[in-house]
Amino acid sequence: MDLIRTGIGLTKTIKNVQRFREILTVFARHGFDEFIIGTKLNAVIPNFVIPKSRFKKEEGVDDYTFWKSVGYRLRKSFEELGPSFIKVGQLLASREDILDPALISQLKLLQNKASTIDFEAAKLVLRHSLEEDNIEDVFETLEPVPIGVASIGVVYKAKLKSTGEPVVVKIQRPGIRSTIQTDFEIIAFIVQRLEKFSSEIRFLGLSRAIDDFFKSIQYELNFLIEANNNQKLKKIIENYDEKKTFVIPKVYRNLSSDKVLVMEYLDGTPFNDIQDINEFPELQKNLTEGVRVFMHTMLSDGFFHADLHGGNFFKLSDDKIGLIDFGLVGNLSKKNRANLVAILYALLTNNYENLVYEFLDVADYEVIPNHDLLVHDIRDALQPYVGMSVQEMDATALTYAIVSTLSKHQIYLPRDWFIIFRSLMTLDGAGKTLNVDLNIFEIIEDEIKDVLEELVSKDTLMEEAAWLGRDLLSSFRIIPRHLRWLLKEFAKRKYQLELNLIGTNQEINYLAKSFQFVGFMILCSVFCLCGVMILGDTVVKKPQDLPLLSYIFWGLALMIFFRASLFNRAK
Repeated sequence: MDLIRTGIGLTKTIKNVQRFREILTVFARHGFDEFIIGTKLNAVIPNFVIPKSRFKKEEGVDDYTFWKSVGYRLRKSFEELGPSFIKVGQLLASREDILDPALISQLKLLQNKASTIDFEAAKLVLRHSLEEDNIEDVFETLEPVPIGVASIGVVYKAKLKSTGEPVVVKIQRPGIRSTIQTDFEIIAFIVQRLEKFSSEIRFLGLSRAIDDFFKSIQYELNFLIEANNNQKLKKIIENYDEKKTFVIPKVYRNLSSDKVLVMEYLDGTPFNDIQDINEFPELQKNLTEGVRVFMHTMLSDGFFHADLHGGNFFKLSDDKIGLIDFGLVGNLSKKNRANLVAILYALLTNNYENLVYEFLDVADYEVIPNHDLLVHDIRDALQPYVGMSVQEMDATALTYAIVSTLSKHQIYLPRDWFIIFRSLMTLDGAGKTLNVDLNIFEIIEDEIKDVLEELVSKDTLMEEAAWLGRDLLSSFRIIPRHLRWLLKEFAKRKYQLELNLIGTNQEINYLAKSFQFVGFMILCSVFCLCGVMILGDTVVKKPQDLPLLSYIFWGLALMIFFRASLFNRAK
């Protein structure tokens, strides 16, 4: 009976028990058999026999530390288990905030470990997407050897039959959706078991990271979302890229689908293959300008490319910069953009107290941290890096310093915010690869001035004032209603609330009256301010020159003022 109950419980959590057995077998072979036994994962599958470990040390490596050993074994396991686990390895490789650098260095080797797919299988996906029996009717040529291989898709070079234009065709791996769904269910289950048996692993917050990552990868599985990201970012960049530094490939929407993406082919050299940018002085200028454009898209619009490593930058023939791969983007709300500007400004001005306040405003935490201690730790962690150029700065160490300090106080940044800081720091990777000295902080300081002007512009303040007025009016309207409902609920359930405040009734009445009067005055001030802002640059020589809308706002303010005065007198 226990055996049947175990099997039923497992299938409710994990639909593919055979895949779970395969995963445990691979991990055991690579030296994780003790972990499997310690967490009792082997007991989940009835009659599961743990195979003997066949783990061997990496050849030619002498400094074989514990975390390097764990990283190597994880890397070999992930490579054998396929695309889903390679994606997880790439995720873990980006989490310098919670994992040891030696483990990170091993997992980073998974970046180019995805295997190719059978060309006939790829053509079958393409044919189904195009709804064409003959691919030759659309493409004059389709090269069988891929020019790019990733864990989700494989990229081929082709030529359109209608125009002769060279294009790239990104084809999703067959069955990758169901594979990722199954594997992530199992990964989540394993991590939950690990956290149950280890407080140290639970402290790392791996469940949170895995859950966020699985949500984001759902977007990457739909190539139409990547096409939309491409077009949206192209429009935003055009607003700031006055020198036409960036070239973003055209998307052929009529040939694309959720599993196939057809884009313009950019004939250029990846930045990873350029040894020294000094050989291309014009490109060096364009790169600096491109970083400024990137910063402006992030700070002003909140929409930005979140995977700017050297493989996604291309040097084109005219020294312009080609940009590809729009599966991973950052998208910040207006509030988060304001928080980001405040965080960067606090960092630039060495105002660590404000920096901590802004972090606490966006981060997740269960217990309110010791503010003074957190300010002290943040100052100690960040001060050594301020003012450094990219060539002097260790970006990995800086990222680790920021987020590990927050983690020390059990404060966790949401995934969107971690993407922001990772994006800022990956820019230095391109800079170091090309031997170009970019001072990220100096560029941020220049751009943030313009963004601050936008945040306090007349139009922005008017918009904020209007929304504040609307919220206040809404609150004044619904609070009495909800209070009445609450009292009805109390009466219905025969609840009793008895307060005996001897000698304090008068003081409480005064306090309540003061709060209500302040609320009316805030609303009155908002309408007065709106009326003034509508004037703008209008020259007023007589009352008839004033806009009608200003009179309306001021009339409302006057009515609220009299209402508050009568209310206060009546009390």
